[in-house]
Amino acid sequence: MRTEFRRREFLKAGLAVAAVNCLGMTQADGMPDLDAGRWVSFRNGPANRGISKSTLPENPKLLWEVPSADGILSTPVIDDGEVYAGGLNGELLCLDLVSGKEKWKYSTAVGLAKNDLPPGFKAPLTLGKSLVYAGDDFGTMRAVDRKTGELKWKVDTEAEIVGGSVLSENGEGKPAQLIFGSHAERLYSLNSDTGELNWMFNTGGPVNGTPLVSGGKTFVTGCSEPFLFIVDVEKGEQADKIELGSLLIASAADVDSVIYFGTDAGVVYALDLKEKKVVWEYSVPDRDYQMHSSPAVTEELVIIGSQDKYLHCIDRKTGKQRWEFRTRGRIDGSPVVVGERVFFGSADKNVYGVTLADGKEVWRHNAGQAFTGSPAVADAKLVIGTDTTNGRLLCFG
Repeated sequence: MRTEFRRREFLKAGLAVAAVNCLGMTQADGMPDLDAGRWVSFRNGPANRGISKSTLPENPKLLWEVPSADGILSTPVIDDGEVYAGGLNGELLCLDLVSGKEKWKYSTAVGLAKNDLPPGFKAPLTLGKSLVYAGDDFGTMRAVDRKTGELKWKVDTEAEIVGGSVLSENGEGKPAQLIFGSHAERLYSLNSDTGELNWMFNTGGPVNGTPLVSGGKTFVTGCSEPFLFIVDVEKGEQADKIELGSLLIASAADVDSVIYFGTDAGVVYALDLKEKKVVWEYSVPDRDYQMHSSPAVTEELVIIGSQDKYLHCIDRKTGKQRWEFRTRGRIDGSPVVVGERVFFGSADKNVYGVTLADGKEVWRHNAGQAFTGSPAVADAKLVIGTDTTNGRLLCFG
């Protein structure tokens, strides 16, 4: 089944509301209810907090690796002993988590002429009960059956999808909403079972981040203007907006109605949604590097990567630096907290493990290829891809 949303249909829908975007959000307040055996979306849940309840060995070993012709930028998802990963070559893989053995493969190249470029998967994947959702760089959102690899539906947004999606439950046995944005300058809500359009919201700028949902609202901020727009999840209408100090590319994390995010200006903000004010802002003098990394947020800490080659750890209450850890390359991927350690990849070709308490390196693996994407951690395994030509998907445990 294929659905195409054209500009004329958008206008007929009557859902255009002034806004911009780049970020998104969703979830209830407090610590997320996580399952150690699952990693279900870009930051493992609608609050985008980047926390895994799984454990990892003290010294994780490389268990297997699977080649990918054009590399893997998309964040994988994990459930029920299976890992799903999307490649820049347009292949969506389902692999056995323990062995790396392929269970099925879906390809966007099917039906294309020999020399046609297949749409590739840059956006993080999202896992539903029976479907896996994947947005591609030609602008199509696809729903693929988790058991068979069969395409169930696809929706064309007309422009690149690079941010992840979030499932917002409707209750009363109704299908969840699949909420995501694209470079078509819109935020979409689809019926997650059928792909049918619920609503569209005009953002006035390309959407790069993964949405966040909390308290019946979804939050979208700006690649084109420094505003956070608050959108009613049920109606798709603007409820409010908050002016920010800078633009951002990455996604935000939500804890108790305070959201945390890094910006293009190299500043990290804590923003109170109830009071509509900045709680604190963090930056390092003489460093104005962009932050494309999305933060991991614990009860005490905010951890975020930067193009200044450092991983920054910030006190969540005060906004003061706890520590910083230097690598030899940009950190555009997003860190994941596992117990008392945080794991992340760097463009210096290493994936690292450092302690939360003091930022000391306790583990690293050099893959010989740069890491731009983010890890998924579940079932005592860490899975991450390299996004270079002849890249690989690697599993540690």
